[in-house]
Amino acid sequence: MIAFQNVSKIYNDHSTALEDVDLKINPTEFVSIVGKSGAGKSTIIKLLIGEEKPSRGRVIFGSWEVNKLKPKDLPQLRRQIGIVFQDFKLLPTKTAYENVAFALEVEGRQQWEIEELVPQVLDMVGLADKKNNFPHELSGGEKQRVAIARAMIHRPSVLVADEPTGNLDDANTEEIVRLLLKINELGTTVILATHNKHIVNRLEKRVITISDGRLVRDEEKGKYFLV
Repeated sequence: MIAFQNVSKIYNDHSTALEDVDLKINPTEFVSIVGKSGAGKSTIIKLLIGEEKPSRGRVIFGSWEVNKLKPKDLPQLRRQIGIVFQDFKLLPTKTAYENVAFALEVEGRQQWEIEELVPQVLDMVGLADKKNNFPHELSGGEKQRVAIARAMIHRPSVLVADEPTGNLDDANTEEIVRLLLKINELGTTVILATHNKHIVNRLEKRVITISDGRLVRDEEKGKYFLV
């Protein structure tokens, strides 16, 4: 489903974000990407969604060669990739329901579709009873679950979680990890970029380690290991 083929990203003569990265992620995998701050994790995500283009190499997502897509084609790609961030990125003046619905409204979906789909994903993340709450009325974990619901509203084939538990306490972190596992079990590929050693070691899933822009470890049931 996803392949990076000899991918390098060089911003200038003194800044190489990625160097000769080769990796493949198959459908329905759960993969953790780990590395120190600045190692290249975020660059991998930006290349995958077409926000950046590689200096060399190819980025493949399904039938798309992402690095060759024109700007007008990127929205179609990005509907296949749900993204969750550390800082939630919720609209403060909209309720949980409205935050999720907004992702469909900007796409021009019919009202009946919105009314059918939004309750489904809110129920999936365990927030059916919080649909009318505004972000300031939600805990950090609940905000992140709204963000996950919004990311899943298009039924993407891949969910990318970029430090999703970075602002959460241990209890809420556990909830979010369980939810990501549930989403993966339902057939969605999950890519988790994280600094959280405890999460990665407990998951016992595939771990890709990035160091100074290079892929240095790739283990099927890996541990958090930095070099």
